[in-house]
Parts: sequence; C-alpha cells; structure tokens
Amino acid sequence: MSELLRGFPVTVEIPVAWGEMDAFGHVNNMVYFRYFETARIRYFEAVGYIDLAGPAGTGPILAYADCRFRLPLTYPDRVRVGARVSDVSEAGFLMHYRAVSLHHRKVAAEGTGRITSFDYDRQAKAPLPPGVAEAIARLEAGAGD
Repeated sequence: MSELLRGFPVTVEIPVAWGEMDAFGHVNNMVYFRYFETARIRYFEAVGYIDLAGPAGTGPILAYADCRFRLPLTYPDRVRVGARVSDVSEAGFLMHYRAVSLHHRKVAAEGTGRITSFDYDRQAKAPLPPGVAEAIARLEAGAGD
C-alpha cells in the first residue's frame, strides 16, 4: 500500500460511510472532493499554514479543483488519501491528491487543487504568509520518491 502513496508526505485514513453512497450503490463523486479536503487541511496543519496566516485576514482559498475517478468506492471500505505540493509561487501552489482503497489496494481517485493565498479583508490575491513556502519545502524534502 505504501508504494501507492510514495511521494505524498501527508496521508490520512478515512472510513467510507454508508451515507456517502448514491442510488447507484457507489460513493457519490462529490465525496471524493471531501476526502481531498480532509487531506488538504491535514497538510495545512503539517506546515502550519493556518497558524502562519494569523489574524490578518489572509489565508488559503481553493481556486480550482479536479478529480480523475479510477475505481468506484463502496461501503464498507477505508481510503487512505495522500496530499503533496508542487509549483510553489509567491501567491500559491498546486496540490496533488491520491485516494487509495484499502479493500481493493488500488488507486480510487487522483486530483489536483490550485491553492491561492487570499486576503479575505480586501477580497484579493495576496502573497503567501511568511514561512509557508519554507515549511512546504521542508515537508516535501522529507517525502522521498
């Protein structure tokens, strides 16, 4: 299983809930974005993004998201979702996600999300808070290949 998430420095295990399935008997497509969100927030915690953003009104905003569905998930199962970052710029970065079915031992979905640093008071793009890019670089350096 670890080989499927190699290179993802942050992972989180999430149970598939019965209520996440739709009328066709598999997990509804929007739920995968919740799985990605859980991994994204765990990543933000790991690099201290929320703490570093502080009370100044600047923080992350999801500017874009996509998902490639590879395997329908069903209850009961558990997914391990990995998150990693690339393309760090002054005002944001690209996150990559991979959701792996523990039951099937296969990739269930992969996606990306463009994270932009946003000044919520001014309602405008802003530079990343000091220390965020450095914390991301440290975390990613320890992820291996």
